Amino acid sequence: DLDRSVGFYTAVGYEVVGRVPESDLGHLVMLKLPGDEFVSIELVFDRNETRLGVSPRLSHFVIQVESIDTMVTKLALLGINAEVPVSPDGSDDFLITWMVDPDGNRIELVQWPAGHRDGMTAADFANGPD
Repeated sequence: DLDRSVGFYTAVGYEVVGRVPESDLGHLVMLKLPGDEFVSIELVFDRNETRLGVSPRLSHFVIQVESIDTMVTKLALLGINAEVPVSPDGSDDFLITWMVDPDGNRIELVQWPAGHRDGMTAADFANGPD
């Protein structure tokens, strides 16, 4: 349901950049986060496509947030459930939580610890990007 998916992503903070109602792939909706220059999600909806036999599926994607607690509260007010936040390293400021979009895609929200650069880079991996 394209309208349901667009509603979900705009509720969690994305903005619709543009739409292509009729393309060879179906109806396209491009989304970006406020302040970002580029589209980061493109929703593709084709009524004729079935999920049968489509493999492999996306495991999940990650969205960085400034405050897990603030975001979980905002999502709850919008009727979107997220799991209780946990810390991968046991600290109080490096937190993650999980939620699911209307199409069953898993989304991880991450709040980096104080002093961490914005976003993940190769520096986050001891042996480089491999």
